[in-house]
Amino acid sequence: MTRRIWALPTGKVAFAILALVAVLAVFGPLLAPHDPLAGSTTTLAGPSGGHWLGTDYLGRDVLSRLLDGSRTSIVGSLEVALVALFAGAVPGIASVYLGRVFEWSVLRLTDTLISLPFLVFAVAVTALLGNGITQAMFVVGVLVSPLFFRVSRAATLAVARSQYVEAALISGASFGQIVRRHVWAKVLPAIGVALAQTIGIGFVVVSSLTFLGVGVQPPAPTWGGLLASDLGYLDYQPWAPAVPALLIMGTVSGCNLLADALRDVQTVREVKSVTDPRTVLDQAEPPRGGLA
Repeated sequence: MTRRIWALPTGKVAFAILALVAVLAVFGPLLAPHDPLAGSTTTLAGPSGGHWLGTDYLGRDVLSRLLDGSRTSIVGSLEVALVALFAGAVPGIASVYLGRVFEWSVLRLTDTLISLPFLVFAVAVTALLGNGITQAMFVVGVLVSPLFFRVSRAATLAVARSQYVEAALISGASFGQIVRRHVWAKVLPAIGVALAQTIGIGFVVVSSLTFLGVGVQPPAPTWGGLLASDLGYLDYQPWAPAVPALLIMGTVSGCNLLADALRDVQTVREVKSVTDPRTVLDQAEPPRGGLA
């Protein structure tokens, strides 16, 4: 799968961008040349040898704050994606096999989550539970989970109607066995595309919340928080918002490009499976010896 993605131009660009983002997330705080929280008398200074991106309104090194805030911003988006994955994909697969009552219940719950404005709801929850990134991202992940629910449910419904799954049910296979041996392999590519998209969505949400001051206690740096503070001093540093804005846009673009590459690879595999008669015969043949 990785080689097929790398063979695509969009895959190469996505890997390059996300590799840089991963380096910033892991080593960013260690690479900061100055203490990101230490102020000085040199306020709103331009780029120089000692401060490559200048200083902010409190005299703090901007580059150090960008590097130190990378981990919080990126980990928050991953938290959104993982919470959405488990909260959406598991019920989406289970809704096909666990009866009409469970199906109706999760469908109504999904409709409710879709109707909620997640930014406003996340702000309300953090006001109740405390201004922390974990609380905010958990709530956002649950509210974004309908994307995974729809993708996993649609893919599972397509597999559930196939002859080899019906044969497995007749042979007495359990729900867990069917999901593990037949459904999961078909659903995983679609979930991979949704996961890449959700990481990008999560990053936009993290940046938006931290831009508003939600989820992170100041003076802790984040890319969204830096963008918000820079906008207040455009008369002195009109170039300052460009760097955090480009980092946010580049990260989201890398996630979207990876999703596009995964979708292209999945489309090619589906076309080959349809045109290859051996694949059709293998899928139509019931599993030998059951699934025990």
